[in-house]
Amino acid sequence: MSLNVAYGNALSGLGATARMAEVVSANLANALTEGYGRRSVDLSTVSMGGRGAGVRVDGVTRNVDRGLLADRRGAETTLSDRRTLASALRALEGSLGSSEAGTSLSARLEALETSLVSASADPSSETRLAQVLERVDGVATSLRDGAAGIQSRRSDADASIASQVADLNGSLQKIAKLNGDIVTARTTGRDATGLMDQRQVLMDKVATIVPLREMDRPGGAIALITPQGATLLDGTQASTVGFKATPVITADMTLASGGLEGLTLNGKAVGADGIGRLAGGSLGAAFALRDVTLPAAGANLDALARDLITRFEDPSTDATLGGGAGLLTDDGAALDPLATTGLAGRIAVNSRVDPAAGGALWRLRDGMGAGTPGPASEAGQIDRWVRALTTERTLTVGGPSGSAAFHASRFLSDLGAQRLSAEQEESFAGARWSTLRESELSNGVDSDHEMQMLLQIEKAYAANARVISTIDAMMQAILEI
Repeated sequence: MSLNVAYGNALSGLGATARMAEVVSANLANALTEGYGRRSVDLSTVSMGGRGAGVRVDGVTRNVDRGLLADRRGAETTLSDRRTLASALRALEGSLGSSEAGTSLSARLEALETSLVSASADPSSETRLAQVLERVDGVATSLRDGAAGIQSRRSDADASIASQVADLNGSLQKIAKLNGDIVTARTTGRDATGLMDQRQVLMDKVATIVPLREMDRPGGAIALITPQGATLLDGTQASTVGFKATPVITADMTLASGGLEGLTLNGKAVGADGIGRLAGGSLGAAFALRDVTLPAAGANLDALARDLITRFEDPSTDATLGGGAGLLTDDGAALDPLATTGLAGRIAVNSRVDPAAGGALWRLRDGMGAGTPGPASEAGQIDRWVRALTTERTLTVGGPSGSAAFHASRFLSDLGAQRLSAEQEESFAGARWSTLRESELSNGVDSDHEMQMLLQIEKAYAANARVISTIDAMMQAILEI
């Protein structure tokens, strides 16, 4: 009877070591697989009637430092937020031209001032007046292009929100399905660690879109909740995030006016800011760009356009106006102080000075309201255009005063400082994520350790096999008696 017990012990040892070899080989094969958690076999002794009856495989444990994993996901959420903002600000700054290349608004204003001074020296020169027209049109074009770029990026942010919401809903549905599969697998005694790997990869994807916290549920399922308390998923029940994209966005369209859409969670609005308790990650960054950062840049550009139009509409600059539009107009009309939203996208040169639109260049010398050409040698009006550009004025109450070029330069400088700050935050967030990621990987599969385990498993397997071989020889000896 003792030989039968010894045989059972050795046979169970062979089964346990074979299972351990299987797990070690899986660890080595997946050492570089994203989302893979190192496995280890859980063993316990078996006893019958107070006597050892071998070893039992209780299961396979997926070894993950959940605290470190949560920290890394939080860092990934922050990095996604900062990266989205920094990338958008870089693109916006680039679209407003380069000072080195002479294509920035401030550089164009300085070029306009230079051309006016040149025309003042020889007001009868059609060539110099044509250059003034070209330069002032360049200023208006720069403002319009900047405004169009801002609205285009708002539309891109809105489209990004729609895309991210679709990815978020799809990932939550898959995680809910995996939750059910994991519970079923563990209930029936099957290995669920592979399903957990898949779930972790999906959770990491969700974490780049919105911040999340993981909570355990019975049977191996989990719940996902944002730090602000919004439930994204609980067991096999996934929440649905709703959003309706706006294909074309204009400067006057805002969330508050109803022109733009916010998020819903299971059919209910999440908050007045459109994102509510889902704030954070790339989704929150897209909302901040669409509703805060880019509209603020657009408002500043509108203020520059208003300042320029006002400078040229001032009766002290052009006495011939009689209440009409000046050298720069609001889409051909005089400025309406109550309708300046989106003004940078509508600013245009007065057609009365543009020969291609039926105007005449001599009005740059004689004034917008002049009916007939004056003396070709008279440069007084051109000098007043120069003074209009260089006179120090404020854009806002209590703001700094300066020339038109000063305000344009200050706008670009502020935007550059905002971009630089965003890049610094992105760099810090990236360094933190990288550090946590390296710590997470160091707790993953160690190939040296796994190879040492494999040697121990090989020795244990050989020892159990030798026991069985010895028992077989002993049984044969008995049978030969």
